[in-house]
Amino acid sequence: MRQISRRRFVCFMAGVGTSAGVVAALRLGREQDTSSTSSREVHRLSRTSWALGSDVSITLLHHDRAAGEAAIDAAFNEIEVIEEVMSIYRAHSQLSRLNRNGVVDDPHPYFVDVLRAALAMSSRSDGAFDVTVQPLWDLYATAQRLEQLPSDEDIESARHDVNWKQLHIEQAQIRLDGERSAITLNGIAQGFAADRVADVLREHGVNNALIDTGELGALGAKETGDPWSIGIQHPRDRDAYISVAELKGRCLATSGDYATRFSDDHRHHHLLDPRTGRSPSDLSSVSIAANTALEADALSTAVFVMGAERGTKLVEQTPGADALLVLKDGRSVATAGFPSIQA
Repeated sequence: MRQISRRRFVCFMAGVGTSAGVVAALRLGREQDTSSTSSREVHRLSRTSWALGSDVSITLLHHDRAAGEAAIDAAFNEIEVIEEVMSIYRAHSQLSRLNRNGVVDDPHPYFVDVLRAALAMSSRSDGAFDVTVQPLWDLYATAQRLEQLPSDEDIESARHDVNWKQLHIEQAQIRLDGERSAITLNGIAQGFAADRVADVLREHGVNNALIDTGELGALGAKETGDPWSIGIQHPRDRDAYISVAELKGRCLATSGDYATRFSDDHRHHHLLDPRTGRSPSDLSSVSIAANTALEADALSTAVFVMGAERGTKLVEQTPGADALLVLKDGRSVATAGFPSIQA
């Protein structure tokens, strides 16, 4: 697949936000924040804030500016609810309480839904996707602060604390077995948030929007009627894109070995195989287009861990899903329906 320079990309797209591996962009007819492409003025409204461990941005089109602002307010309020439930950075969140106490009674329905989706992906991927991988992440992060990598013995010890089957979910209670077990939802919560934001915007009468919660969702189209266009970060050249994709009713998520690294050679990074305790060696990045951002988010992690051959089979078994894979040697492969466009 042909490499697209970032400079050339920016020449025909005006960027509105970034995430790890994906850069959202609007192809606009002019630079003003309003457009008169119909009989009524269309306002383009954007807001960016920090949530879910990254920049979160929402851009929408609406004929009523006040109604559009109210929709954005409601969307960010929804993100705050999700953070209160699922943030690993908030000591009082339900996720943090589960990690600390091993149990949460009367869990929020969002927590139940996301964890059930996570366990379903764990089952489908033969354990490649596993939210109980947090002990391995903690091990690598601690070693990184000491400017070293964890020992084989420490990796093996932490790996024994990772097992998605130790997580038990009921509507009235969530339980996590294992004295040192802990979960992270970094591989699925951002996608869930994008889906919930889309729902909230629809409830407020918004039909056209681009949502970036770290993973991307899109409603409708841009002022021109064209689909929202997304630049996918090149895993080895921060000033280039590996592809440009159009979101036509689908969502997009990318997992890459460059976002959080534990070594400069990209061999050790935040994507860890729960079965080995080490980073997979097959791929540099995985981008997934899917019907929901939650599914795209979880699939991108699962496929990265599974590798190109087995991961592609999982994508092909998922209705509405397609993948763009970049291998460690720089080659890229895509399933037939991945929504790439020519720049």
